[in-house]
Amino acid sequence: MPNSRMQQAPTLDQADWPPALEIMNEGGRSPIVLICEHASNHMPAEYEGLGLGAADLSRHIAWDVGAAEVTRHLSRLLDAPAFLAGYSRLLIDLNRPLGAPSSIPAVSEATKVPGNLGLGPAERKRREAVMFHPFHQGVARFLDARKARGEGSVIVAIHSYTPVFHGKQRPWHAGVLFAQAASMGRTVIEALRGRNPALLVEANVPYVIDANDYAIPVHGDQRGNPAILIEIRNDLIATPDGAARWAGYLEGALLA
Repeated sequence: MPNSRMQQAPTLDQADWPPALEIMNEGGRSPIVLICEHASNHMPAEYEGLGLGAADLSRHIAWDVGAAEVTRHLSRLLDAPAFLAGYSRLLIDLNRPLGAPSSIPAVSEATKVPGNLGLGPAERKRREAVMFHPFHQGVARFLDARKARGEGSVIVAIHSYTPVFHGKQRPWHAGVLFAQAASMGRTVIEALRGRNPALLVEANVPYVIDANDYAIPVHGDQRGNPAILIEIRNDLIATPDGAARWAGYLEGALLA
């Protein structure tokens, strides 16, 4: 039976400071491990929205719209464990190396983030300790335990992207990103196209896996785990029906 377990944030009011990591279906039998680093746009009240309004905090700059819903559906469909973040990417981006300019962005897309300007080292360390490390340590412990039992893992990170970026249209419905797992990535692309011939799915769009990424290199390639990142255009998964539809597409493609 699927289960959820929460990793606890240290000594903070849980009403406003939720766990940094939710593990869904931890005992799932699938070798696939789902990761959703941009699942939430939650921001504790003390941050006052980092100086942004509610409209900005509902945009892609704060989270990946629809990605959490797709991940939850997939976890159930595949009987796969899933790791979902509890905080907004504007506080600290779980898919960026610590210290990278985009880790705690002063500007996201074209939007200035006032609460991240001139941030001191103490606050940076606090966000790392409360939000970043608990998430990735939880994933690492889980993968270590699987390896110790002789069980393999396949990493699939779920993300979404905007249809337009800096005025440029992005025509694809989805992209499958990979570095070392090219064979797996191309198999998933062909399987997605087979599920619906109308889908425009390409490799390594609208982004590529590079030194600015974290989950795929660290939990996947460096550990020898096949690892891909799936980007879905967010207007396609912004509704419950859309998220369920895409989870169905991905279920078939990942089992191909």
